[in-house]
Amino acid sequence: MKKLFKLVLNTIPRPLLIRLSYVARPIIAFSLRGNKFTDPIDGKSFKSMLPYGYETQRNNVLSPSTLSLERHRLLWLYLNEETDFFTAPQKVLHFAPEQAFYKLFRNQKNLDYTTTDLFSPLADVKADICDLPFEDNQYDVILCNHVLEHIPDDTKAMQELYRVLKPGGMAILQIPQDLNREVTFADDTITDQKERAKIFGQYDHVRIYGRDYFTKLRSIGFTVIEEDYTHKISPDLVAKYCLAKGEVIPVCFK
Repeated sequence: MKKLFKLVLNTIPRPLLIRLSYVARPIIAFSLRGNKFTDPIDGKSFKSMLPYGYETQRNNVLSPSTLSLERHRLLWLYLNEETDFFTAPQKVLHFAPEQAFYKLFRNQKNLDYTTTDLFSPLADVKADICDLPFEDNQYDVILCNHVLEHIPDDTKAMQELYRVLKPGGMAILQIPQDLNREVTFADDTITDQKERAKIFGQYDHVRIYGRDYFTKLRSIGFTVIEEDYTHKISPDLVAKYCLAKGEVIPVCFK
């Protein structure tokens, strides 16, 4: 079952995968029900999570019910426990909306919720992150997670995110990050897709961000909190929720 699900996730085009997942998820979640691990997003528990990955497979990370990964569950915990995201009126812009969040956020009555992406079938507005069709200072919250590593001109993308965020607003800009690297690595001369996947994690990633990611965000104008939220959660819950210990959430303010 796990091997089959991994094959499906990594080979089926995303629009079709989204449609199929609504049928497959309940069946898979039912087959893995248990009490060892819990997805905090929907509160459902399982005897194991599913594997996920491209070149390197991570075991026990993908929720059978919400299809959330470690980063999604960590972000949900942070938003739920440390912010007023789910209670105060918020105008929200969500890039490349994740299935784990889409319906949940769409149904929140306190959120004026807009999704955007160039290709996602879940996007309300088809838009280039480097040339956004939104006025300045529009959004209280921006969620842009695991997007910037795909963007060749991430400086321009960051400037656009800063532009459309309201003064005092919050942007959460998660990326895959190697905290052991001081400096971000990119090499456009590597063109073979298999080689790029091996080096960058996915063939369509254009860089591996290092610790200087936070410095770059600050150079754009953001005030950045490097939120190591897993160290504010008990080790038992980190394990139960299948989080990546030490993952840092870049919480940015204008």
